[in-house]
Amino acid sequence: MQDRITDHPRQSTAPWNRGKLIGPKPPLKAKEIWSIRVRLQVAQRVRDLALFNLALDSKLRACDLVALRVDDVALNGRVRSRATVMQRKTGRPVQFEITEQTRETVGRWIEKKDLCKGEPLFPSRINRHKPMTTRQYARLLASWLYAIGLDPLAYGTHSLRRTKASMIYRRTGNLRAVQLLLGHTKIESTVRYLGIDVDDALLIAEQVEI
Repeated sequence: MQDRITDHPRQSTAPWNRGKLIGPKPPLKAKEIWSIRVRLQVAQRVRDLALFNLALDSKLRACDLVALRVDDVALNGRVRSRATVMQRKTGRPVQFEITEQTRETVGRWIEKKDLCKGEPLFPSRINRHKPMTTRQYARLLASWLYAIGLDPLAYGTHSLRRTKASMIYRRTGNLRAVQLLLGHTKIESTVRYLGIDVDDALLIAEQVEI
């Protein structure tokens, strides 16, 4: 008796997420931000420091961050204190602040690389006329995290997008402000993104006396 021949090979029963950490990626803490900055400064990694600082300030998605052009953040060689970009996901503009520390590091990077108007702010190493990929950005982030003893699998590029937004919310409780800074169209999206729960709401309520 011949064995039955099937058209479909036997599927593996291993779960798709085995060995992976799923769910929302946590924001960085202040001491972790400081540790990464110091390491990048000591190593004189001008591009990485500019990218890291701008990722925190801008709160942009990875695809929007790597797509930034020089003239998105600088005018006549000077880095702006505020910038506006169009989000790819929503097609809506979003504004962000560029702090003095970030302006200094981004300015040094533009000068070092001799970047001009219209060129990618963070160009690919292979072709300076094309921006680095989101995958390259994610690899850089993983190396920064690993260098300070964090597990790169527990974090992602959204960790940097979420970091400053989470700090602003914790200090002010102003969801509307965070919604605008993240470029969310609905406040419910901001609530889910920040992981706000009942304990957070009660903590805010306890700080308000009437």
